[in-house]
Amino acid sequence: MFRIRRIFDDVITRDREAIAQVQDILRKQFNALDAAEIDRLAGKLKNPLKYRFKTVLFIADDLQGRVRGFALVQHEPLMRFCYLDFISINPRDAGRGIGAALYEQVREEALSLQAGGVFFECLPDDPALCRDAELRRQSAARLRFYERFGAFPITGTRYETPFKPTDDAPPYLVFDSLGSTTDLRRKRAREIVQTILERKYGRRCPPGYIDMVVDSFADDPIRLRPPRYNNLRNKDASPAGVVTLDRRIALVVSDRHDIHHVKDRGYVEAPVRIKSILEGIQKLGICDQTEPRGFPERHIRAVHSNALVDYLKKMCALVEPGESVYPYVFPIRNAAKPPVEMPVRAGYYCIDTFTPLNRHAYTSARRAVDCALTAASILFKGYRFAYALVRPPGHHAERRAFGGFCYFNSTAVAAHFLSAAGRVAVLDIDYHHGNGTQNIFYKRRDVLTVSIHGNPKFAYPYFSGFVDEKGKDDGRGFNLNIPLEETVDGQRFRRSLATALDRIQKFKPQFLVVALGYDIAKGDPTGTWLLSPQDFEKNGRMIGSAGFPTLFVQEGGYRVPMLARNAGAFFRGFADGARAWLTLRSGRTHTDKDA
Repeated sequence: MFRIRRIFDDVITRDREAIAQVQDILRKQFNALDAAEIDRLAGKLKNPLKYRFKTVLFIADDLQGRVRGFALVQHEPLMRFCYLDFISINPRDAGRGIGAALYEQVREEALSLQAGGVFFECLPDDPALCRDAELRRQSAARLRFYERFGAFPITGTRYETPFKPTDDAPPYLVFDSLGSTTDLRRKRAREIVQTILERKYGRRCPPGYIDMVVDSFADDPIRLRPPRYNNLRNKDASPAGVVTLDRRIALVVSDRHDIHHVKDRGYVEAPVRIKSILEGIQKLGICDQTEPRGFPERHIRAVHSNALVDYLKKMCALVEPGESVYPYVFPIRNAAKPPVEMPVRAGYYCIDTFTPLNRHAYTSARRAVDCALTAASILFKGYRFAYALVRPPGHHAERRAFGGFCYFNSTAVAAHFLSAAGRVAVLDIDYHHGNGTQNIFYKRRDVLTVSIHGNPKFAYPYFSGFVDEKGKDDGRGFNLNIPLEETVDGQRFRRSLATALDRIQKFKPQFLVVALGYDIAKGDPTGTWLLSPQDFEKNGRMIGSAGFPTLFVQEGGYRVPMLARNAGAFFRGFADGARAWLTLRSGRTHTDKDA
């Protein structure tokens, strides 16, 4: 089992280690390669616009993070072609399909970039060009491999001319049309060949060499060598067991959410919510479901007070099965003198009268945190996107208080967990203000909190979410509230979402955590807004286009008949936006300001 994933930068430790492994392979297997060029790999990935070519790196690694192969591609966005610099497989893994899987990924990436083809060099299999019989055998195997994909050497040119007459095995230039039936015309071929040679050999080749080779491309259209080893592309070139992660969403669904089932009249936070959302997103075929795993309680205590955690654990264990305890006494919060009786003490820790404690509230909330942390940890393992589909929700749970159907703040726990690797932005798009998330991070500058919500003048939680709440002490300026009016349509919401994303872009986080609420939809029993499935799709596209490694944590959304449609629309839009960003990231056009 191995995975194909793209490395964008060296921010995450796992990616930094993968780049180091690739550099080590380059040093060992390509000893003629300039050492400084190898050292610049991370910089090229992080800042692709600094160089004419945009560097794209795919690796094949195992679950332990060992790089078993890689493909390094250069994309020229103005001329719209890709050049495959290196594709290398660990010799111990030869014959396991890793090379085929990597090359399939290269072709898919080139197609998504609308490249007119992939060019690369391959040593010759012709005795007239290569005196070494073993080298010819190896070259023949490589050319046989590439023929399966429709890639053939360009013939009838002087590209194979060595720099010195004594040099052996000058390379072919191989062209993969990516299945296009359009011929490669002479003018375009000459421009591309000149660009390749100047970049690859400009400082090494003798004077006049590049012009000589370019002028030798005389045929129009350019001719390719006829198939020598295969006639048909192998449709099954990629092996079973390979997983491509860049455009997939890791999905973690709580397996204990349904034990928290409050059947009291008017309680809308029901288990059927998860089933409906799951139905909507599974149809898209873009999610890989992963089982949740347990995490130590210390992750919860990192954002919640010990007193709150201890109380919820003890109180929920005392409630009789099938019964619920609702807060009904709300003493002024004197930390030295909480109520003695455990049921009465509920009001000491709760912010409202409609969030019950029952036998399974602690267990299900604890499992929701496990799911959020599982999804967050997956972002360190190759996936760029993950979705923790959980209930009960969490964003109303403050450091020392629960409420709003929320007990532990899964969103905040996950954001704190990710902050160990760099700055994190939390974008809350639930109808209700995430007072808990704001409360937990209000004095921190490493976690930016941004919330779009109904104005607390008329919407729960009523006391938090005003525009003048901007953070405190070190966190001053790192909390942004965007409270909106009672009637909001999709266009109005998107204007606010653009403002939120602009602030997040300026913050430059390593991760984006989205507190995802579907209660902004028209007809939701807890909201007043008018968003349609089409609006959810546009919202998702905007967030996907932002380009951040993103964790979604489920919050509200209670109009069950529409949850499947709205969830499906949102993630369809997100996938489209993320795909567009990946294309843009690999190669921007001449309209870019900084190109």
